[in-house]
Amino acid sequence: MGEKYSNGVTTSLVDLSRSVADKKNVKSTGGAGLESEDDIDEKIVLKRKLTLINGVAIIVGTIIGSGIFIAPTGVLIYAESVGTSLLIWAACGILSTIGALCYAELGTSITRSGGDYAYLLVAFGPLVGFLRLWIALLIIRPTTQTIVALTFAEYAAKPFFEDCTPPESVIKILAAVCLCLLTAVNCLSVKWSMKVQDVFTAGKLLALVMIILAGIYYMCTGKLENFDNLWEGNYSIEAIGYAFYNGLFAFGGWNYLNFVVGELQDPYKNLPRAIWIAMPLVTGIYVLVNLAYFAVVSKTEMLSSLAVAVTFGNRVFGPLAFLVPIFVALSTFGGVNGILFTSARLFATGAQEGHLPKFFQLFHVKQQTPIPSLIFSCIMSLLMLLTANVYELINYFSSVLWLSVVASIAGMLWLRKTMPNIPRPIKVNLALPIIFIICCIILVLMPSFYNPTNLLVGIGITLAGIPFYYVCIAWKDKPQCYGRLSGGMVNFCRAMFNTTIIEGNEEVQNK
Repeated sequence: MGEKYSNGVTTSLVDLSRSVADKKNVKSTGGAGLESEDDIDEKIVLKRKLTLINGVAIIVGTIIGSGIFIAPTGVLIYAESVGTSLLIWAACGILSTIGALCYAELGTSITRSGGDYAYLLVAFGPLVGFLRLWIALLIIRPTTQTIVALTFAEYAAKPFFEDCTPPESVIKILAAVCLCLLTAVNCLSVKWSMKVQDVFTAGKLLALVMIILAGIYYMCTGKLENFDNLWEGNYSIEAIGYAFYNGLFAFGGWNYLNFVVGELQDPYKNLPRAIWIAMPLVTGIYVLVNLAYFAVVSKTEMLSSLAVAVTFGNRVFGPLAFLVPIFVALSTFGGVNGILFTSARLFATGAQEGHLPKFFQLFHVKQQTPIPSLIFSCIMSLLMLLTANVYELINYFSSVLWLSVVASIAGMLWLRKTMPNIPRPIKVNLALPIIFIICCIILVLMPSFYNPTNLLVGIGITLAGIPFYYVCIAWKDKPQCYGRLSGGMVNFCRAMFNTTIIEGNEEVQNK
């Protein structure tokens, strides 16, 4: 069925494989696409290659990246209480699961890649959608990839610097190598990138199970002194807010499958199934891993160590302790892979809508990999390596990220009011999105009352996208040189990487 948007365009919400602006039959040099459709003579159609197992691996593999190995220290730094920290971890899991269920409704009513961007585009129009894409391009995606890559580098370097902290230059070089290598894998093959995701997801689960079992054994021996004064800590609003930032960062990725739902087989069934399998699994693992950490590592030791899993391994595994940083490095390596995979699809979707230059829309003719998008995403992450403080990066992007998530859930409620008759294979109880929105707003605003810098900087960067939108996107009568420049860039990428414009999925799964 069709619905009418404010700009007068009619389109189907069952499968938005076409652009909201429906550029298939439009010849224009406007927007970020810039070149005429006459310049593009080849198009490919993306195939649905991702299975349910792949979907679970993307969610689990992206969530369990760096967060569980660095965020425990971050949560404890602010909460200063073992008991409060464990409650925060459980609360973060519950909140993330609620958000994921709301996204399941969005992802099965708007079954195209793009995640938050696609939902805001449909709900609130092109300007709001573009601003979400803008902050993803400049803040959210490169920052997330950089944090996970830095954590990989920290643990990968640790065995070679047993008696001292690895030099910052070594950490940055290893992080850069990780980003470049995985970008190359993702450019070469979707199949190989998914193999990396599946294998490394299994590896990280094995590592976490080892930590959990070791922690349980340690507690069974009666060594529970670290749980004395369980609730002694800092309960200020600012501290609790920043503790939640770090905990929620560790759960970041619960919505990443939505960014590639256009490539997911039978999304109406597999998207919610993947969420129901992945989220309880991750929440349980996270709470148990933190319990194991606290049983073995004292508060003082945890607060002084970024690589808390290494400290844990040295205490518990003895001569096999060297395996811990290896497993953690493998875990974070897979996390970077999942973020790169989904980031490139987000930017490609933005290019389909005319909100990014057309070269982002180019996919390899045979392998169907978005090579230009992947390379750009890698470059932005490499620039973020100029700042190596992980916790500063987390606080920097968290407020903007969660506000954008709130906007997407609000968009779901708006679509229920303005388009009540569109197919919704999944429809969550109204209480869930309301609870989620209230919790997220409180979490964003609490720390900002005391330290508004990060929120103000994020809002400033977001608002800076408005003039860019009107000059580069909405302005249709651009000089011809502008179009020639974009067309030249597209032709260069097509010749260099053997790429062509994607068309998106054609089938409509109306069940």
